Amino acid sequence: MLLTPPTSRNLKLLSHRRSESTPTLASVAPLSPKDVNSSLYMSHEAGLEGSHHHQQEKDDGGSTSAASVKKISKIACIGAGYVGGPTSALIALRNHDVDVTVVDIDAQRISAWNSAILPVYERGLLDVVTLCRDGKLASDGAILMDHRARPSPNRIGLKSPSEEYGRSLFAIGGPRRPNLFFTTKLEEAIREADMIFISVNTPTKMHGVGKGCASDMGSFEAAARSIAQYARSDKIVVEKSTVPCKTADALRKLLEANSRPGVSFEILSNPEFLAEGTAVADLLDPDRVLIGHSPTDSGVQAAAALATIYLSWVKPDRIITMNLWSSELAKLAANALLAQRISSINSLSAICEKTGADIDEVAFACGLDSRLGPGMLKAGPGFGGSCFKKDILSLVYMAESLHLYEVASYWKSVVEMNEYQKDRFAKRIVSCLFDTLTEKKIAVLGFAYKKGTSDTRESPAIDVVCHLVAERARVAIYDPAVQEGRIWNELESHHRDMQSLKNYVSVCRSAYDACHGAHAVVILTEWEEFSNKNHPSLSGTKPQTSIAPGCRNGNVSGTTAAGGLGANGNHAHIGNPSREAHGSTLLRPSVLPAEHSLLDSHGDHANPRLDWRRVGMNMEKPRFVFDGRGIMDREKLERLGFNVEAVGKAGAMYERHQ
Repeated sequence: MLLTPPTSRNLKLLSHRRSESTPTLASVAPLSPKDVNSSLYMSHEAGLEGSHHHQQEKDDGGSTSAASVKKISKIACIGAGYVGGPTSALIALRNHDVDVTVVDIDAQRISAWNSAILPVYERGLLDVVTLCRDGKLASDGAILMDHRARPSPNRIGLKSPSEEYGRSLFAIGGPRRPNLFFTTKLEEAIREADMIFISVNTPTKMHGVGKGCASDMGSFEAAARSIAQYARSDKIVVEKSTVPCKTADALRKLLEANSRPGVSFEILSNPEFLAEGTAVADLLDPDRVLIGHSPTDSGVQAAAALATIYLSWVKPDRIITMNLWSSELAKLAANALLAQRISSINSLSAICEKTGADIDEVAFACGLDSRLGPGMLKAGPGFGGSCFKKDILSLVYMAESLHLYEVASYWKSVVEMNEYQKDRFAKRIVSCLFDTLTEKKIAVLGFAYKKGTSDTRESPAIDVVCHLVAERARVAIYDPAVQEGRIWNELESHHRDMQSLKNYVSVCRSAYDACHGAHAVVILTEWEEFSNKNHPSLSGTKPQTSIAPGCRNGNVSGTTAAGGLGANGNHAHIGNPSREAHGSTLLRPSVLPAEHSLLDSHGDHANPRLDWRRVGMNMEKPRFVFDGRGIMDREKLERLGFNVEAVGKAGAMYERHQ
């Protein structure tokens, strides 16, 4: 029997009852009613009120005391990467009484997390980390978390672009007790923690059985063995890494086989659904938080303990519990379905280029169908990022292992279409430049796999640049967020002839330097400074004569400049501009002085727009622009004397070569 809330807040609790009717979003968990809800609420409210005592009525199936929910006072996160760092920072931000320790064997990475130049660029992240790590900001006063609203066709139907991109400003507090720590002391972090997140990389395996498809679980297993070795008391172990289905079973066996006598572990699955570039906003305002657990009483209690952590800022109806295998598979499935949409729209872009149809108009028309929605329907050079390809290939390997070869072939085609799109885009450049690129300078604007992040993993730019180098083109690269060393590392890992790369590739400090003397400009990341449209954030979302519904690009590529239309690799997100995170104060933008529109010390990379007239004056003729992201106004460029080739749109030079 559920507890009556002890305060007037009357929060709607998670419902875990099975029903003969179709379950709602928050009622998918196959649990009995005795468990998480009352315990979870009691734990949450006790922390806030501190003076309430509750008793739960016993039912025939037994009882679960609210007081039995383990109070989490210390959390350790193994892995200080793109997921572990931001996730730990937000947990620390919203749980003042919980100490969160991020541990990694990479001393250089930990040193960066303890500095003013974080190893991960995310909008607003530095302020959050600084506040929780140091107890105060570098500057005086409370900070404002500024992020764009993230509308979703699944939740709300926004009527105009201005609504879609309205801003939400959240005050996240002033000076406080530091409760976020970054360290290389693995043993100490494990011993002291009540709950341990495993958030290590699980890349595609590049050797042995499953090479090219299976997930490389080496780091994950090493983390598990360390937990078993150093744990001196019972622990809740949380899978945060993206893992194959049934990994929890293997994790349990590893822990039990290597642990000390009397030490027990409860395993949870809590996959992340972050889109790089909007990770802080996604964490503050998640679409859902999944918690997979075992059906035992201890499993239920562990889930309740983790849910209590999230309840400090996430609405209860977005915290969803389910069995372990469903939670593990849900992450792979979500990424596979998002990537499928990208490959689908990219396949249609090839047809558009041959027929004269416009891919933006086709995508807009399809997105108006309520069964489809507009998310992830923006054509581009292919999806990138660390997740989509890796997770689809993991799904392919899983299907093959289960002898489901038709299923494996189906999902593998999504990756094959993505590779085809990158190859097709590069060949279009060669074709338009009179079938030879030898000694021609090609400016590449953008190397990150999408705007808003410095992440270059699996970026389409890598393959395109390597293709151009193979044609003996002189490639000049500029990206406002990616460091030169990272660009060279990516190219070197994909191109065996490093000397050839050094001879033909240069990394420039400005877009003007990259474009000077170029025969063509190739836009591969949708940074707004490259765009010549009046509203770059809305680029490519709709035909000029129509009003598009609100949409945001989740990858995107993801995330696109086009908000939900991203076609290149992000999670499609969705939110209400006016929705307020628990514990935050929603502020009206009109009352805020301009200097309070804070991001972090990296800035928003909102550099001045390129002067395309100036760019053109210093290029070789005929001048070409290859718009891989749909962020350019073609007519404006053509009036300046450019030949414009865009994905999903037939170009004059391209048609001439067919």
